[in-house]
Amino acid sequence: MSRLQHTFQHTAKKILNVYCTAGYPQLNSTLEVMKALQENGASIIELGMPYSDPLADGPVIQQSGSIALANGMTIATLFEQLKDFRKKISIPVILMGYMNPVLQYGFEKFCADAAAVGIDGLILPDLPEYEFETEYGAVIKKYGLDFIFLVTPETSEERIMKLDSLSTGFLYAVSSSSTTGSEKKSASPEEYLKRLQSYKLKNPILVGFGISNKQSFEAVCKLADGAIIGSAYIKALENSTNVNAATKSFLSSILPARQI
Repeated sequence: MSRLQHTFQHTAKKILNVYCTAGYPQLNSTLEVMKALQENGASIIELGMPYSDPLADGPVIQQSGSIALANGMTIATLFEQLKDFRKKISIPVILMGYMNPVLQYGFEKFCADAAAVGIDGLILPDLPEYEFETEYGAVIKKYGLDFIFLVTPETSEERIMKLDSLSTGFLYAVSSSSTTGSEKKSASPEEYLKRLQSYKLKNPILVGFGISNKQSFEAVCKLADGAIIGSAYIKALENSTNVNAATKSFLSSILPARQI
């Protein structure tokens, strides 16, 4: 059983997966941010690898990525930073990014290095299902990494079932067809999540895009296993001089006191 699967099976609370950008706000902030997230109630850390053309990211995360790249963050630098992170971080950590820099690094080398430092899974939104099945999925599996696909309100039942069968860890339910951080919602998120529930999928469901506060977190948690928060947390770090204090303040505004 993977660390992600264990978290879902053995955690009574609703899961909060928090996205942060590697190398933001400072190049060497990565571990400090991860430690603060673990200490203040996050269930999973989704660590974004900055990229110059992040198609699924909204302006807040794009800006954090631009700053991280300007700070000097690269995949090689990130793996160096993560070399001993498991001495301090016990919760699941997944890497989120895009295929171009991963391919430049070398796909198998990337998976091998990710597994070697203790990464649990990957989210690569622009890795197509066909390429996953015919080429890359076997490499990901070889190194024991979970892989998470995204579905949207427009994804057909047939495709949802297919992506669920290929995913391990959880299924990422995008709450709308917009980018991260957007306030725009699909016509009926409740109807969409009830539809996902009715399919009796094998993976837990985490809802992302537009989840920014206690109200939106609790609303989706009624119909899913938890939620993913990204842009709102990046904003909380933006003008902070104390990562732990900013993280504690932000997460305490979202989670029940017993979860922190």
